[in-house]
Amino acid sequence: MDIQPQKSFKVLLIGDSCLDVFCYGEVKRLNPEAPVPILDYKRTETRQGMCWNVYNNLCSFGLEVYMLTNEEQIKKTRYIDEKTNQQILRLDEEVSVKPMSYEIPKEHYDAVVISDYNKGFVTTEALFEIVYSSKCPVFIDTKKTILPEYNCYIKINDLEYSKLNQKYSNLIITHGSKGAEYDDVLYPGENVNVYDVVGAGDTFLAGLVYGFLKYGRIEEAIPLANKVASIAVSHSGTYVLTEEDVSKL
Repeated sequence: MDIQPQKSFKVLLIGDSCLDVFCYGEVKRLNPEAPVPILDYKRTETRQGMCWNVYNNLCSFGLEVYMLTNEEQIKKTRYIDEKTNQQILRLDEEVSVKPMSYEIPKEHYDAVVISDYNKGFVTTEALFEIVYSSKCPVFIDTKKTILPEYNCYIKINDLEYSKLNQKYSNLIITHGSKGAEYDDVLYPGENVNVYDVVGAGDTFLAGLVYGFLKYGRIEEAIPLANKVASIAVSHSGTYVLTEEDVSKL
């Protein structure tokens, strides 16, 4: 019997992106001028964040990804004590983002993914239009409080869930190290040492999409997403899965 190669899934990714800057140093003393620590600078690392982080992790799974994101540059700079990996300060440089203009794609996609940090690129109107015009599953990670109720799965965290003013049946609620909840079922998280939570939600989203495309069931995709997120939080900064990570999964 001939073994057929795995299908190359095609994904459309839409969302806000930024530049993540990590300034590492060492804290040895307090500032005599004010009750704040002094960071002795050592090095800077720059990585692609938010929607770009989702993109890079989707690509790690071998998916064919097409992305629509803001042209304006948003920058998040984190100042970190290298010894403890403790963030001392985060400086956000945000600009006015031009809303996207969405047209229904003519080509077929296996999934549409929306990574919406609510910076202005994806409006509420566009969010609903994308979901209700799509002919494939839609996966959303959003900070909005008015959400579509069908033809999509919506991933939110505890804080985002607490801000909703109505119940939705299509929510996947992440509870940090406890795991993720869907349809009143808790899918336990992996027991790992948490080093850094930056970008963990983006990695979870990428794993969720890949798991659904691979297995065809959200109930099998969520445990995979939990495993993927556990890998991300075991590393510092905005982490992108390696070939070794994916092969272990």
